[in-house]
Amino acid sequence: MTTATKETVGIIGLGIMGSAYAKNLLDSGHAVVGTDMAEEAMAALAGQGGQRVATAREVAAAADILLLALPSVKALETVTKEIAEVVRPGAVVCEMGTLPIDAKEACRTALEAKGAHVLDCPVSGTGAQAAKRDLSIYASGDEAAFRKVEAAFAGFARDVRYCGGFGTGMKLKYIANLLVTIHNLSTAEALLLAERAGLDLNLVYDAIRPGAGGSRMFDVRAPLMIEERYEPATMKMDIYIKDLQLIMDFAREMRAPTPLMTASLPFYFAALAQGRGKEDTASLFAVLKGMTEAHGKGE
Repeated sequence: MTTATKETVGIIGLGIMGSAYAKNLLDSGHAVVGTDMAEEAMAALAGQGGQRVATAREVAAAADILLLALPSVKALETVTKEIAEVVRPGAVVCEMGTLPIDAKEACRTALEAKGAHVLDCPVSGTGAQAAKRDLSIYASGDEAAFRKVEAAFAGFARDVRYCGGFGTGMKLKYIANLLVTIHNLSTAEALLLAERAGLDLNLVYDAIRPGAGGSRMFDVRAPLMIEERYEPATMKMDIYIKDLQLIMDFAREMRAPTPLMTASLPFYFAALAQGRGKEDTASLFAVLKGMTEAHGKGE
């Protein structure tokens, strides 16, 4: 497929993830039309060669592939109502967020009544990974509709896979985020132990990363922890807290014990209590470090 024949992709929501999708799609030769509530995000899209429009309705009217990169159920409900009026028959709408399956089902019902196809396509990866096209997409729903958007997905993701019936993608995302939650905290715990032991943390990172103790979260979050660099966030703590609740609700529904996940929750909520909601989830390192400093003062 040549640059001239690649389909236009519409993106509704140009936050950390949506803006990365847009840039990489433009770099791969797709035309992109998008919208967001933030002027800064709209200006960035235009500066990269994309087409900015004022409303979700205008995005839906302009593209046969739509990516919904939205932060909440309320945002999804609002956008669904708006684009239902103009979505093109045969268009494929890809709901990319980490949201309840029933909310995605409601979007699917509303838009498929207008002749569009809706896929559940959650994304695994941080904002930093998104910027480098290092994402996994768990696509579920109608397979023929997936094949229509597969090439576009390859423009901004490393691993694109069709997972089965609608909702399978979100179930996989719950599992992935359970591991992310635990591995993020374990990375902070390990680095703090190393620091208390007087080790050079860059040495620790280089030594642990290729060994049996390494993980993808260690790869991407340990450098942020070592530098104590939590802004700009690649995943904001206050947004991730929503994901934690979804995982726990799902596990409860499945009657599956989650001892490590459950043990990790107080540290994430402590980060929120400390005003770290807009910081990267790597700031768990600061939370643990603060506990050692508080203990030291009391001795």
